[in-house]
Amino acid sequence: MNSKKSDLLRKPVKYLKGVGEARARLFEKLGINNLEDLITYYPREYDDRRGLKTIAELKDGDFCVFRAVPVTAVSETKPRHNLTIQKVLLKDETGAVIATWFNRTYLKRTLVQGKTYLFYGQVKRLNRTLQVQNPEFEEYDEENQAEMCKILPIYASTAGLTQKVFRKTVATALKMVDMQLEEYLPGWLRTNYYLSEINFSIYNIHFPKDEMSFQNARYRLVFEELLMLQLGLLLIKEAAGGTRKGIAFGHTEQVKEFLNTLPYELTNAQMRSLNEIITDMQSEKAMNRLLQGDVGSGKTVVAAAAIYLAIVNGYQGAMMAPTEILAEQHYQTLTKLFENFDIHIELLTGSMSKKQKQEAIGNISGGKANIIVGTHALIQEGVEFHRLGLVVTDEQHRFGVRQRALLSQKGENPDVLVMTATPIPRTLALILYGDLDISIIDELPPGRKPVKTYVVNNSMRERVNNFIRKKVGEGRQVYIVCPLVDESDAIEARSAIEMAENIAANDFSDLRVGLIHGKLSSKEKEQTMKLFAEGKIDILVSTTVIEVGVNVPNATVMVVEDAERFGLAQLHQLRGRVGRGDHQSYCILYNESNNEISRQRMEIMAKTNNGFVIAEKDLEIRGPGEFFGTRQHGIPQLKIANLYKDLDILKKAQQAAFEIMNNRHNQKNEETNRFLEEVTAHFNEKLKELSLT
Repeated sequence: MNSKKSDLLRKPVKYLKGVGEARARLFEKLGINNLEDLITYYPREYDDRRGLKTIAELKDGDFCVFRAVPVTAVSETKPRHNLTIQKVLLKDETGAVIATWFNRTYLKRTLVQGKTYLFYGQVKRLNRTLQVQNPEFEEYDEENQAEMCKILPIYASTAGLTQKVFRKTVATALKMVDMQLEEYLPGWLRTNYYLSEINFSIYNIHFPKDEMSFQNARYRLVFEELLMLQLGLLLIKEAAGGTRKGIAFGHTEQVKEFLNTLPYELTNAQMRSLNEIITDMQSEKAMNRLLQGDVGSGKTVVAAAAIYLAIVNGYQGAMMAPTEILAEQHYQTLTKLFENFDIHIELLTGSMSKKQKQEAIGNISGGKANIIVGTHALIQEGVEFHRLGLVVTDEQHRFGVRQRALLSQKGENPDVLVMTATPIPRTLALILYGDLDISIIDELPPGRKPVKTYVVNNSMRERVNNFIRKKVGEGRQVYIVCPLVDESDAIEARSAIEMAENIAANDFSDLRVGLIHGKLSSKEKEQTMKLFAEGKIDILVSTTVIEVGVNVPNATVMVVEDAERFGLAQLHQLRGRVGRGDHQSYCILYNESNNEISRQRMEIMAKTNNGFVIAEKDLEIRGPGEFFGTRQHGIPQLKIANLYKDLDILKKAQQAAFEIMNNRHNQKNEETNRFLEEVTAHFNEKLKELSLT
């Protein structure tokens, strides 16, 4: 892009006509600082205002534009403090309608009786009277009619920034940019994938000429966004060791020695995943693989087999977990799995004493420790490995790619295996974990009892409490999860603190009740969880901090308060905390909402224990934003693409990304190489961060 055009796009919005300092601050709240930010801030939806109607054609529930004359002065009533209602009777040659506004006292000065206006709003029939509520209006002339009777964008905005001002500002920016945006998608790519030109696309995404223009514009911009993301992730994968020479492990047949010591056979899905991992480990290319499996599907034993392969080749294996509880749990699990082998397992966590840490660090650097299990403590300065060959990280969503890279730096291009219990549809996993190859364990070990799930409301509380008491009487333990830590006036949900106090003092005063939440110190949380794991607490009241990884086989009841406030994937994770032992387990979801979507979600939870089905439904109902929490993964926020609705475009963008990466060294295609340089520059910070050189 030449510097003149680049300077134009960097022009601050405050210099646009009608903006100024005050409005510029409102735009800044939305992340809009310059012209480029503004023209790529895409509408969230559209009003189709084409087709002017007469008052006689207005129907209950319609949003429409009509031309009318106020035949009365604006009347105003004040039914209560802080509320005024403005009304006026509107007429045209076919009939009359009442227009109603709330808290618009200025209308008495601006809406002139006898003048002709264009109105736009939703029509409502109240009793036998037709009304239009809070309509927008413009004084009628031919130019205004052309402006008002078309498809208009609606933007996610902020208080003080009206849609009218937003549209006007965007229109001004588009006029300034008019046909000056440089097309940087290669010509062959646009031809092969039927992509519209950039200036056409940007204009028609804001002010579509017609339906076809809008569809073409959106297709091009969604494709471009997903293509950029895919290429960026492929470059990140490369920087994180995807094409770097790694360790070519041999002696793969010895993995059978480990598998033969297990008191059970691996499932087909576990064997398939293990074979994919072994194939990667045999290769000279450094492994970067995601092992994805539902709660209880047996990911840890597959990881243990991979660690064993590293050990028989003379290397160390490291496993990093997000919390000390989870690290200790893995330490105990691995100790049991390798009890028949001469393998030294070392634990390293932040809360260990200085003496314990020094001893552990000495064993790690001296090579005495074959397997090292720990928290973030593993990536701290001063921790040196003797010969690190395999890095395993658990619950990948708690770690960024940066932390994986830091642990990898502790060895000479060790293989990397990351595990997650969050089921994600495979195609979308390619986006979320685009820097990794993917293995999926999509079946549970035989004989595991499904958790019985029930959806109840508050009228069932006494019965639920009796059930809890019965289970505790049988020697079992119970989780009660709440969405909030403290009471909030804004959200009427039961808080964990209030509920723990209430349960301890009233409902279960004779039982041992514990409380754990995010505001406690790590030490306090660890201590409470330890007591619960040891069976010294009967009922643990908690926020979602217990969602991941904790294994208490004796806990058989999970009660979730205000379940409608959680996502389906999160509810499924919570449910996975029970059903880990021999006893039948139960999940009880309190749902006080009558909302149709809430009802659908609870129905899905009651019907299936399959995390992948639940993940698909969660994505379908809620959309990708919350489901992925993309910011914590370091993935750029998507401005226009919807990962659920745009799967077909995603597949095409992925195909195009691989074509570009495979052909990038072709000197004849300068256009493609220039485009790839743009993408590399865009992701440059992330690539620098991940470079292991």
